Amino acid sequence: MESVTDKIRSLASKYAQELQHKIETRTKELESDDQSHYLIYKVLGIQDDEGRLIDLYQNKGRFLYKYAGAFLEEATFLCFKERFPHARRAQVENTSGQRPRQFHIDCLIDREAIEIKWRDATTDGDHIIKEHARIKVIKDHGFYPVRVMFFYPNREQAKRIQETIKTVYQGIGGACYTGDDAWEYVRTRTGIDLKVILVNIAKDLQ
Repeated sequence: MESVTDKIRSLASKYAQELQHKIETRTKELESDDQSHYLIYKVLGIQDDEGRLIDLYQNKGRFLYKYAGAFLEEATFLCFKERFPHARRAQVENTSGQRPRQFHIDCLIDREAIEIKWRDATTDGDHIIKEHARIKVIKDHGFYPVRVMFFYPNREQAKRIQETIKTVYQGIGGACYTGDDAWEYVRTRTGIDLKVILVNIAKDLQ
């Protein structure tokens, strides 16, 4: 039987290949894109070569963030699934409004509804309102809301938003684990040291 470490290694390889394919495809597309907007770049002191690099890395960064989040969420879910075979993803009806119609639960273990984030660097104040609504709905469905976020944002405004979200979780009777506490929570709950597995994968790729 394949170990959880091997599963995560395979998952990492799959996501890395998909990410590389996306980047290569977009890089080719950028070569034939309309570049008339470079006029404004030049007005602001950014010449063509630098403008091309900015566009390229902006696209690369968008793909990287998307795949990093999806990979870490799925790797974390594999850890929970290994320890709790009945763990599953779920949807709950939004009982407090019309949009969205449902809220997603990344990992549901009995009555424990776990949201998995690799990091959350949003500076949108509305994010707090949306999170509060989501957490309340999950709580109203009889679940215990838990948030696991592995990497904390760097910007002060984003940090303040995350602190507010943490307070919301605690105020509603849930729990929020960030940074080292998130890694430790996963290790304690599952018996699997996900961070060590990822560090070893990264070392093997150097």
